[in-house]
Amino acid sequence: MSNWGATNTENETFQYCFPNNNLSCTKNVKPGFEYIIVYIFISTISVFTVFLNLLVIISIAHFKQLHSPTNVLIFSLAVADLIVGLILMPVQGIKLIEPCWYFGEIFCSIFPYIFYVVVSASLGNLIIISVDRYIAVNNPLRYPSKVNINRAVFCIVVNWVFSCIYSFFLLYETLLYPEKNHMCIGECILTIKLGYIITDVLVTLVTPCCLIITLYLKICVIAIHQAKRINSLTEKKAMSEKKSARTLGVVVIIYLLCWIPYYIAALTLGQDTGDSFVINTMYWILCMNSCMNPLIYAMFYRWFRISAKYILTLKIFKPSSEYFNLFMEEK
Repeated sequence: MSNWGATNTENETFQYCFPNNNLSCTKNVKPGFEYIIVYIFISTISVFTVFLNLLVIISIAHFKQLHSPTNVLIFSLAVADLIVGLILMPVQGIKLIEPCWYFGEIFCSIFPYIFYVVVSASLGNLIIISVDRYIAVNNPLRYPSKVNINRAVFCIVVNWVFSCIYSFFLLYETLLYPEKNHMCIGECILTIKLGYIITDVLVTLVTPCCLIITLYLKICVIAIHQAKRINSLTEKKAMSEKKSARTLGVVVIIYLLCWIPYYIAALTLGQDTGDSFVINTMYWILCMNSCMNPLIYAMFYRWFRISAKYILTLKIFKPSSEYFNLFMEEK
């Protein structure tokens, strides 16, 4: 007998995730046009996110003028956003609309780990960026001697290593015992204990928020103070640092606005966060943040618009293109 579907007493049709497997989960049948619309949306946003972050990565890697500590940190953030666009967005989007998990038991365990590593690393990057901007605005003349590319790279490596270890601590049961992630074939549930959720809130929301907000409040106070006693020798440098701090401040604010709804939902719903439409939606909002960062750069950084133009017109393949002047039109 074929195992394609079943009908309940209310004449609602169900299908099996894997028709040839008696242990398969069932799923509700939805109209085809809903799948098409949502899949088009997911594909478009994913491709757009990958494309924009590739522009950021290529720009900073190729053009010598962009080889600065701050841009190295932006590079690390763009790498994390690129992973989101390549892996997390498509899978999380499918989870949002598909009741079945088609990627296997192993990836069911690995996917949450990748998700937590990437978002934790992104938050760590933002903390380092906040510290970097504070040092730059507080003492712009001594900034080059205090901060260099090697130190920025070291901070990035530490950040990613910490994110990997911290994410393993939160999800070790999911990674070591993948059989607990499903009750039937085609199900993938992430269950996190309430104690771990509270720990995660403190480590990746409360503490970073307090630190970042404190730093940017100090930056604002310093900027106001400097504006009253600025002179022609330091005006251009100080204005540049303030503009950079303001731009990255917008990035931080939007990132936190995307994080807060997830934690509110996680704490409200309790321990089981794997099969909830609300939680999956919050995950998707977190992923959408990775598409917004390059748009912010395009709005505030003229160098990004100029470098993107060079990349899209293939001028980066010209001899010595890495030495093109990206700041000639800056005011």
